Amino acid sequence: MTPPPALRHITHPGQPAQARDAAVPCHARPVTLTLRAGATVTQAITDALAQAGIQAAYLRLDGAMLSALRFVIPAPAPGDGHAAWYSRTYAPAQPVRLLHAGVHAGWREGARFLHCHGLWDGAAPAMGHVLCPDSILAAPYQATGWAIEGAGLHVEHDPETEFSLFQPHSAPHDAAPNAVLATLRPNRDIGQALQRIAARHGMQNGRIHGIGSLVGTCFQGGGYIDSYATEILIRDGRLQAGKIALDVASVGFDGRALAGWLKPDANAVCVTAEVLLIATT
Repeated sequence: MTPPPALRHITHPGQPAQARDAAVPCHARPVTLTLRAGATVTQAITDALAQAGIQAAYLRLDGAMLSALRFVIPAPAPGDGHAAWYSRTYAPAQPVRLLHAGVHAGWREGARFLHCHGLWDGAAPAMGHVLCPDSILAAPYQATGWAIEGAGLHVEHDPETEFSLFQPHSAPHDAAPNAVLATLRPNRDIGQALQRIAARHGMQNGRIHGIGSLVGTCFQGGGYIDSYATEILIRDGRLQAGKIALDVASVGFDGRALAGWLKPDANAVCVTAEVLLIATT
């Protein structure tokens, strides 16, 4: 399949917001949390974060074994005004090992809320949006990632897309900022948007972590997912001398998962992207 020649665009039901991103300075510190077997992913992470006194975090679940995985993938617009939607819930009959997975831990109406995209083996489709309240850890797991101080993600209604989405908010903290917690709005190239945020916050070099959705996913070398809504997980994100490079896994309507480095200036955000930029020297 030949990739499109230009950045694609998607039309959402609401008026586009004037600000095309939201970014809050914060402090990110490495963390390792023990997640207990037999609990749902939501409960295991909620308990571990509470025990560690952490309000916000981005965690990787690479290698975690799940006795039950429930997930959805992107689906075409349902005809109710939304620009895209979700598939039916997939429920593999067998245990599944996550190859890569990233999860933002935030809040919704005062309760812990997780947003997780993952890539796995042992089930098809091989990537999707993990339904954390319904997915169960098969064994104890050491989750690594970043505790976030000074900012956190809270679910709010978004009038532009008519979805309930994470938005970053500031929080009291004493540590000096070394990171930015950000969300991106639709129809801007994800790399360009992150470069602008990094420049605004004086960040030249760093690491990029997070998940999101794109209007089709266009890789370097010609690989392409044509769906007008795809999900992504950033496997390796780099900010070097002010330039962004993102290695992602992605899945579209047909459930086919592809991975690789994104083609620059060719990948518009579809609904949102939730990203943690951490400065390095």
